[in-house]
Amino acid sequence: MAERQKRWSQHVAQTSNALDLEPGVFAKEDPRDIAQSLKNSAEASRRRKADPFRSAMSMLVFYINRAGRKLPEQRRRVLERAKDELRVAFDRPQHPGPR
Repeated sequence: MAERQKRWSQHVAQTSNALDLEPGVFAKEDPRDIAQSLKNSAEASRRRKADPFRSAMSMLVFYINRAGRKLPEQRRRVLERAKDELRVAFDRPQHPGPR
């Protein structure tokens, strides 16, 4: 049972019907490139249940949360900035608060 609980996120990532992501999208160095790739994937997908913005943001947040404490601070900053770039790409209001 512990093995099953430990790998639920891997199962979700491999079997999700939400988006077909570009390989290595979360390893990119430029937050704008990450956001654009997620946007392209979300807009191209016909299997997603939510609107493209929500689907793209959900995948980004899922990746950040799945990495948890093992995510280096530098990488976390890039991915957090990618959230802001995703909001810009979809012409959404910026998230208030410190970053």
